[in-house]
Amino acid sequence: MKPFFSVIIATYNREQLLIRALRSLIAQTETDWEAVIVDDGSTDNTEQAVQAFLSPKIRYVKQPNQGDAIAKNNGAKLSHGSYITFLDSDDFYEPEHLKIRKEMLEKNNETDLLHGGVRIIGDQYVPDIRNPTMKISLTECVIGATFCIKKEVFFKLDCFENINYGSDTKLFTKALHLGCKIIKTDNPTYVYDRTSTDSITHKFG
Repeated sequence: MKPFFSVIIATYNREQLLIRALRSLIAQTETDWEAVIVDDGSTDNTEQAVQAFLSPKIRYVKQPNQGDAIAKNNGAKLSHGSYITFLDSDDFYEPEHLKIRKEMLEKNNETDLLHGGVRIIGDQYVPDIRNPTMKISLTECVIGATFCIKKEVFFKLDCFENINYGSDTKLFTKALHLGCKIIKTDNPTYVYDRTSTDSITHKFG
C-alpha cells in the first residue's frame, strides 16, 4: 500500500543539520509517510551520518552535484506516495506537521497543492525574484518547502525548474495558470531556519 506522503529531503554538506531534520521527521505523530534523502554530492560525512536513520521508510540515494531543484525532482521520481512534500535539510518539522496537513488534505480531497504554515527562525527577508537587488518579507512569498502536492500534479507541472533561485515560485505560478486547486494553511508547523549561512536565499542576498 502506497504511503500518503513522500517526504523529499535534498541535502548537500549538512550532516549535523540533516540529523536534526531527520529526528523531527521520525518524531511525527502521523506515521503514513516514506522519505527519500537525496544527497547532492556531499563531500562531508553525510552518507555515514544517515546510516542510523535508514529503514524501509527512509531511503538514501547519492547523486553528482546538480543543485537543489534536480535533487528534489530526482527524489520525487523515486517516491511512491500520493502527495509529495519536502523537508529542507537545514529545517525541521513540529511533531504535528504531517498530521495536520493530512487532515486538511483528506477534508479537502480535491486539493492539488497545499502550502503555507511556516515559522521562520532568523532573517525574515529574502531577495525579490523580480529584482534580486531588493528584499521582500517572507510573508509575501510562497515557500516551496511547505508544499504538499499530488504526485501526478507535480509531474504535470514539469517539476522544479533548474534555476538558481525561485523554482518554487515558478512551480506555484504554473499551478495557478493551470487552474490547480490550491489551499493554504496558517498553522506554523514547518520551521524554516534561515540562520544557516549556506541557505539558498542567503547566497543571492
